[in-house]
Amino acid sequence: QVQLVESGGGLVQAGGSLSLSCTASGTIYIINAMGWYRQGPGKQRELVAVLSSGGSADYADSGKGRFTISRDNAKNTVYLQMNSLKPEDTAVYYCYAKSKNGLSEPLVDIWGQGTQVTVSS
Repeated sequence: QVQLVESGGGLVQAGGSLSLSCTASGTIYIINAMGWYRQGPGKQRELVAVLSSGGSADYADSGKGRFTISRDNAKNTVYLQMNSLKPEDTAVYYCYAKSKNGLSEPLVDIWGQGTQVTVSS
C-alpha cells in the first residue's frame, strides 16, 4: 500500500508564493504519474499539474506561467511551486500518484489527505 504525505500550504497574500511537497511511502514497485489536484469551496476537484515519470508535465490553464511542478524520483517526491497566487487559487490541494506495489499488481490512483492553501486579497 502506498501513502502520500503532503506538506506546505497555508495562508498567503495575493501575489505571494507557496511551495507544496508530497512524498510517497510504503510498498512501491513503480510510480507512474505524480501531481496535484485542488478543490475550491463549492467546486469539483480539478487538475493543477501532473508530471509523468519521464518528465512530461501537464498544467491546467489556470496555473500556466505561475505554477511549476517538479519531481525527485529517487525520493518519490513531487513538488509544486506556486507564484503570483490569486484569491481564486484558494483550495484544498491534493497530492496524486498513479502507482503499483508489485509487478503483477494494477496501476491504481492514490490520493493524499489534502493541504489547505488560502490566498487573501
